[in-house]
Amino acid sequence: MERVKIWRRTRRGSGASNGMLAGTLSAALLLGVFAACSEQPKPVAALPGERPAAEAEAPRAAVELEVPTDAPRVVFLGDSIAAGLHLSADQAFPAALQRELARRGVPFELVNAGVSGDTTAGGLRRVDWVLAQKPAVLVVELGANDGLRGQPVDALEANLRGIVRRAKELGVRVLLLGVRLPPSLGEAYVASFEAVYPELAESEGVAFVPYFMEGVGGVREMTLEDGIHPNVAGHDRIAQNVADELAKLLQESR
Repeated sequence: MERVKIWRRTRRGSGASNGMLAGTLSAALLLGVFAACSEQPKPVAALPGERPAAEAEAPRAAVELEVPTDAPRVVFLGDSIAAGLHLSADQAFPAALQRELARRGVPFELVNAGVSGDTTAGGLRRVDWVLAQKPAVLVVELGANDGLRGQPVDALEANLRGIVRRAKELGVRVLLLGVRLPPSLGEAYVASFEAVYPELAESEGVAFVPYFMEGVGGVREMTLEDGIHPNVAGHDRIAQNVADELAKLLQESR
C-alpha cells in the first residue's frame, strides 16, 4: 500500500510529514527528457551528474495554512513530478498549488498520492484506493513514464480512460494534465502519444491543462541538475500553470 501525504491545517502550529521518493533513469533518457521518473525508488541515490537528494535544494520553511474543516479534498494521482523528487513535500507543486489557491480564496485539503516511477497502468491499479479518500477533485498527472518506456499508445489511452471513468462513476471531478515528450522518441510516436490527452479530455468531458510543464520542461533554470525534474521555482511555475483550471473545478463543486 502506498503512503500518501495529506495536508490539512486547521489551526496554527499544525504540520504535515514530508516525504520523498527518489530513483534513477538511464543516461540515454536524460537528454531532452523533461518528465521522467525512476522505476525503482532509491531515496538517497542521485541521478548521474546530480547532487544527492539532500543537497539538491535547500529546504524552505513550510508556509502554514488555515484550511477550513469543510474545504473540498483534492487528490493528486501522479509520478515523481507530483511527489516532488529530491524536494520536500511542501515544495512540490501540489503544495505550492494549495498555497496559491488559498491566497485566491479557494482553499482545499491536499492529498498527494504521487509515486516516483508510476505509469498510467500503476495509476489505474491504485485509483480505487485513491478514490477511497473521497476527493471532490482528482488531478491526474501520469503518462511521462509510459512514453519514455515506449509503451503502446493504445494502452496509455485505455489506462487513462479507465482512471477518468472510475472517478466519474463516483461523482469525482477530474483534472487531466497533458504530457509532452521529447522529439527524440520519434515524430510519429510523439504525435500520437500527445494527441491522447486532448482527445480523452474532450470525449470524457473533463477539465484539461494542455501542457502542465509549460515554461519548466527543458528550461535549465527551472530544473534540478538532472535537467529533468523541477526545482522549487519549477514547481511554483507548474502550480501557476494548473491553478486556474483547478480553481474553476473547486468553485463548481461548492
